[in-house]
Amino acid sequence: MFSKVRLRRAVIILASGFVIVAAAIAVNRASQLNAAQQLPQIGGHFALSMPDGRRVTDATFRGKWLLVYFGYTSCPDVCPTTLSAMTLALDKLGPLADKVQPVFITVDPERDTSKIVGEYVKDFDPRFVGLVGSPQEIGTAAREFHVYYRVRQLGNNEYVVDHSSFIYVLDPNGAFVRLLTGDLPGHQLADELRKLMS
Repeated sequence: MFSKVRLRRAVIILASGFVIVAAAIAVNRASQLNAAQQLPQIGGHFALSMPDGRRVTDATFRGKWLLVYFGYTSCPDVCPTTLSAMTLALDKLGPLADKVQPVFITVDPERDTSKIVGEYVKDFDPRFVGLVGSPQEIGTAAREFHVYYRVRQLGNNEYVVDHSSFIYVLDPNGAFVRLLTGDLPGHQLADELRKLMS
């Protein structure tokens, strides 16, 4: 009799434990779902101009993996370092690089003319595409990608553009798939791209 009572209590305690664990899992899943829904959705849309004046959109490059980077040609260090890493990654990818299109979008439309941007990106690699636009067009593209940039005056009509430094990876269908830091070395960038493309 005593052992049956103890057994019944043990079963009740065990069942209560399962209910508590199940409830905790459900709450955790719900909070993860809510957190995911609150994250900003990065788009991949832009409508800008090539250095030769041709208008392009993200749809122009369908079928290619896009590496999109926002920067400016007068950037003293971060932009050249990132574009150099992207160039090295293309070299490391070998034949796979044919499936990749690196894109540089200026965040300094006041100074970065089509000619300046065209020459700038070709200095890194002829496969790069440089894109320019009006301040409004650049602003629209930056909002799509959640890019931060802000002009900071230095005096004597000089200024720098503070900006976030990320490489946005879009798949061949134009969907955003990965955000990579701009300070990633070229060989690691190539490794990341290989994983995504396999």
